Amino acid sequence: MLKFIDGGVCAAQGFRAAGVHAGVKTHAEWKKDVALIVSDVECAAAAVFTKNVVKAAPIHVDRRHLADGRARAVIANSGNANACAPQGEENAERMCAAAARAIGCKPEDVLVSSTGVIGQRINVEAIEAAVPALYAALERSAEASDAAGHAIMTTDTVKKEAAVETTVGGRTVRLGGVAKGSGMIHPNMGTMLCFLTTDCAVSPEMIKAALLETAAVSFNRISVDGDTSTNDTCCVLANGLAGNEPITAKGPDYDAFLEALKALCVELAKEMASDGEGARHLITCSVTGAKSEQSAETIAKSVVSSTLTKAAIFGADANWGRVLCAMGYSGEEFDPDKVSVHFASAAGDIQVCAGGRGLDFDEDLAKKILTEHDVEINISMGEGEASCICWGCDITYDYIKINGDYRT
Repeated sequence: MLKFIDGGVCAAQGFRAAGVHAGVKTHAEWKKDVALIVSDVECAAAAVFTKNVVKAAPIHVDRRHLADGRARAVIANSGNANACAPQGEENAERMCAAAARAIGCKPEDVLVSSTGVIGQRINVEAIEAAVPALYAALERSAEASDAAGHAIMTTDTVKKEAAVETTVGGRTVRLGGVAKGSGMIHPNMGTMLCFLTTDCAVSPEMIKAALLETAAVSFNRISVDGDTSTNDTCCVLANGLAGNEPITAKGPDYDAFLEALKALCVELAKEMASDGEGARHLITCSVTGAKSEQSAETIAKSVVSSTLTKAAIFGADANWGRVLCAMGYSGEEFDPDKVSVHFASAAGDIQVCAGGRGLDFDEDLAKKILTEHDVEINISMGEGEASCICWGCDITYDYIKINGDYRT
């Protein structure tokens, strides 16, 4: 039975984590800025990356290191993206080598990620100097997951972590993860780093398949601001210490593992959308009655990506016309005369549109509903049986403040 548990990235057997201040963030000496996640044994591993043509150096390094579908550790920093930067790949490899020396493994068994300012040389010397202390700080605890989660934060206001437990092949298996992401978030990933761990035994081929399926319905269905970054990375390590019969093909065991992985990643994706830069609301857009899942997804993505819809939610303004407008320019063909729209939250549910036409509704109730932190935009297409859910956030004055002087 699937259930959420504590422990974050250290919830699965055989994983340790740590986070320390190395000095990458020179303006905040008390903030952790380098994280390390290590498995006791070699893992099957896979990753998905940004679709931005401009890719950070760590992504090129990780692709080489994952050629054999194996890895044992992840080292990651915040404060500098190591993207379009001098000696980028060389410095990413140096981070891997430093971690490998401490762990006692090959540099090729270490994955690397960075996040922060683009175009500036990373202070790799500071990271190398901090690795011995970083390795010494490794623990198997929720506190260690917390430290790693904080070390990868940039403009995030809260750390993102989650863990789940399920049964695969008669054995209890656990999956956990930490993530960061607050701005430059858009479908097809955003400025997000996500590190997932599991003690499930699964082949590199099948864990790659599961991650691709999962990313499509989680991280690729969130939007904060319409920007896709250079560094987006989601990787998963599976060490097999749960003792289940290894998953090497699709079937009941794969389905159970996939269900758990999707639940974990949807939770992390929602945490990222909820913590969008300057955001005050998590927006959940549910599209039902569509002619296909792809159609529903395209429409839901268009709504959560709409700047005008985001602004309306910020102002608690039940301006459903902006929702219908965003649906209309999504690129999907549909009959507007069949569309109905509801706004909902913990404060209630109100229908504002039926048959593509506005309804008389209680403006005070609508405002009360849209004042809640978690707001739903529920759309019925009236054209089929397919559905999809995407997540986003409102846009506020603070978004401009945060990004107006991000570099300086």
